[in-house]
Amino acid sequence: MSTTFEDQREPGFSHEDIGRIHAHAKVAPGEIAIGVVIGRTSEYFDFFVFGIACVLVFPSVFFPFASRLDGMLFSFAIFSLAFIARPIGTTLFMSFQRRWSRGTKLTIALFLLGSATAGMAFLPGYAVIGRWAIGLLTFFRFLQGIALGGSWDGLPSLLAFNTQPEKRGWYAMLGQLSAPIGFLIASALFLFLHEELNQDDFIDWGWRYPFFVAFAINVVALFARLRLVVTEEYTRAMEERELEPIGIFDMLQRQGYNVFLGAFAALASYALFHLVSIFPLSWISLGTTQSVNEVLVVQIVGAIVGILGIIASGIIADRIGRRTTLGTAAMLIGVFALFTPWLLDGNKAAQDAFILIGFLLLGLSYGQAAGSVTSNFEIRLRYTGAALTSDFAWLIGAAFAPLVALGLSSRFGLVAVSVYLLSGVACTLIALRVNRALADRE
Repeated sequence: MSTTFEDQREPGFSHEDIGRIHAHAKVAPGEIAIGVVIGRTSEYFDFFVFGIACVLVFPSVFFPFASRLDGMLFSFAIFSLAFIARPIGTTLFMSFQRRWSRGTKLTIALFLLGSATAGMAFLPGYAVIGRWAIGLLTFFRFLQGIALGGSWDGLPSLLAFNTQPEKRGWYAMLGQLSAPIGFLIASALFLFLHEELNQDDFIDWGWRYPFFVAFAINVVALFARLRLVVTEEYTRAMEERELEPIGIFDMLQRQGYNVFLGAFAALASYALFHLVSIFPLSWISLGTTQSVNEVLVVQIVGAIVGILGIIASGIIADRIGRRTTLGTAAMLIGVFALFTPWLLDGNKAAQDAFILIGFLLLGLSYGQAAGSVTSNFEIRLRYTGAALTSDFAWLIGAAFAPLVALGLSSRFGLVAVSVYLLSGVACTLIALRVNRALADRE
């Protein structure tokens, strides 16, 4: 079995230290994993609702003066703002936690996330208030990013500490299940509304329902996570593992290179993320091969395939190692990228194959993408380092994927998507090689 990032003994801890920690503050990995899944599902739901609306709703409601293609591109530009704001939110809310508490920070962040998403449900369109509508949409999207950055609770890091080394791949993938689950719920809601309502009603008021529902989902997620993070047992477990926030600039100065190494190590997965979830809906809806509802049905099936892929990644990673799993999945994504133009420009069956195969590969890679090099951080830097690594992975790999893919493909053809994915694969393989070299040297 190859050595992976998380398979290494935690730096700075002797075997006696590890034994003492586990004796003092044992927490159930399964219970932590459930909290992670529930909490993250609400966040992914909010973001996927916005992403799907960028294709089905926003071009008509907020950019009626532009062509349908340009309206989608404008929407995708706003879509990227949340990922730009996310590191800012992490920095801001880390200071909140240092001043108050983890529970206070999490409550503010999730209420802000739900309020920003629900606020979009009440926005009047461009026809009513003109450019103010676009400005308000941009403002709420930026708030979503701030809130998402602030919602980091450290539970994935705690899960890694409380999992046996031979089971880390399995427990790492559990938290990643929230992504396809959130996408499945968002897609199913839009499918139901788009199928049951006529186009005028859908554009007038139907699309607002998923945004409004987001607030209720975030409240449920908040209580599910607070049930863990504010209890004495979990607070003590966090403290004993030094999972507390430190100054962002202090951390970047001391181990900033690990943040970017971690972001690039999973870049193939993050580059693929929105290219199989959001981008196909935009590309296919601009053509005539199949209807929006047909695409949504296939993507719901794809989300189920993605769930199966994530589960498989946990089994595979515990057999061959997480680094090997990530590298192998990246190479498979590279092969998949070569066939992208043929599949997406093909008939309905070929387009459906792109979505389903893409979700399978996404599951295999994304299942082990979280915290891929967080064990490289000093223990006291782990909490903040893991949050920033995730922030920059999303920003570099996924934030601009729909915008770049649709913009370049409409101008130069779908080969642009192949190049985009291959660049992510190259970055992942290089980052994995660098990390292995650093691990061997240490």
